Amino acid sequence: MTRKLSLAVAAGILLLGTAASAETLKIGLADDPDVLDPDQSRTFVGRIVYTALCDKLVDIDTDLNFVPQLATKWDWSDGGKTLTMTLRKGATFHDGTAFDAEAVKYNIERSKTLPESRRKSEVKSIETVEVVDPLTVRFKLAAPDATLMATLSDRAGMMVSPKAAEEMGAGLGAKLVCSGPFKFVERVQQDRIVLEKFAEHWNAKNFHFDQVIYRTIPDSTVRLANLQAGDLDMLERLSPPDIATVKGDSKLAIVDVVGLGYQGITINVGNGERSKTPLGQDPRVRKALELSIDRNALNQVVFDGAHLPGNQFVSPQSQFYAKSVPMPGRDVAKAKALLKEAGLEKFEFEMQFPNSPDGTRTAQVIQAMAAEAGIDIKLRATEFATMLKEQSAGNYQATQVGWSGRVDPDGNIHTFMTCKGGINDSKHCNPEVDKLLDAARQTNSLEERKNLYASAMELLDQARPIIYLWHPKWIWALRSNLKGYVAYPDAMIRLEGMRKAS
Repeated sequence: MTRKLSLAVAAGILLLGTAASAETLKIGLADDPDVLDPDQSRTFVGRIVYTALCDKLVDIDTDLNFVPQLATKWDWSDGGKTLTMTLRKGATFHDGTAFDAEAVKYNIERSKTLPESRRKSEVKSIETVEVVDPLTVRFKLAAPDATLMATLSDRAGMMVSPKAAEEMGAGLGAKLVCSGPFKFVERVQQDRIVLEKFAEHWNAKNFHFDQVIYRTIPDSTVRLANLQAGDLDMLERLSPPDIATVKGDSKLAIVDVVGLGYQGITINVGNGERSKTPLGQDPRVRKALELSIDRNALNQVVFDGAHLPGNQFVSPQSQFYAKSVPMPGRDVAKAKALLKEAGLEKFEFEMQFPNSPDGTRTAQVIQAMAAEAGIDIKLRATEFATMLKEQSAGNYQATQVGWSGRVDPDGNIHTFMTCKGGINDSKHCNPEVDKLLDAARQTNSLEERKNLYASAMELLDQARPIIYLWHPKWIWALRSNLKGYVAYPDAMIRLEGMRKAS
């Protein structure tokens, strides 16, 4: 069966209703978001939904500069230990309560104290939040924090309604109440999230859809089929093998940008009983696994060379890339020698991976490469949000997973590699790494930060709790009548200014 015929069959199997009207925007997501609570969530696609649902204190522009959102201006004082923000007048939450300095104070304290919060390490530097007046808030820091503005441009800076959060506690994700341009209507797990326009939003005039529907379609072939049929208006993460198909269709268009994140293999080295394997307990075995993988070949075979191979938490193009830790080439003989040194001729482990076509191809190529070094990988395809839950709970040995990336390099490493990091699912813990990464947060000197990250990367390269493999390019496909979409390096779909041509 030809690929063209497969797409047609897929379109017949999964149609998403009639074509969207001019007032409705339908977006295809590659994964299902986890809980919709900025303090608890961790998925990339969840952040896409938040972009419409939850305003932040600050945002970024396409050049990664910080720009106003709920805070209209800010200034630093006291040697970088005090940040004062002026807040937007007239902003309100979806439940009608006012956004003000008290709400900011509540949100930061919730991030710091909610037992389920994954933001604790991100806002660790904030000692107190002072309400100066209704539209002025002051953050007092324990020490200068070079990452704080980037933190406040992401989930830790997303403001939820204190009233709703008090009423629902950790259950807020069932019906999230924020202050963004769209408000929550319903969610059907593994299917759709529906939002409707919030008419009282401070910038409502620049949002041109009455409704936004996010559809979860892990299969990239089916996702594209629905776009071709007009049942989606756009999709995120077009599979590279489909680029030619989209370019050949006059009704479709492509937008792309180099991203900030990475993909790799996270290994359980200390997260419960399932870490007690040769892979989890012996860094020589992890190094052998890395040496069995050809990053360049993986990129070519699975992604037609669309992405950028890499071996660190930032790409080789980043100014924070540690040149002292070069990307190793494939060396099967050395991998076998390391296994022998570890007392192993062969061994096996289980690797979970997202149940998507790209995820499957990636896992299978890694499996085939590792087999040549005597490493038998048992593959377990898992729905994405479930996969992350298993990882957090320690119910895994290894996961092929990545991170969408953050504006500041701290956002790609601190929460994953510090002993008490909010997303340290490997449970790797080295106090010296903590010391280096904490220090990198506390200096505004670019050269000092580069040196600190390089020193941390040298230690992590020995331990390898994450084997970094490549850095994705973000690729979106959309109907050609959808105008005004601007690609950002953080891969968020910002709806401001978007509309359908008549």
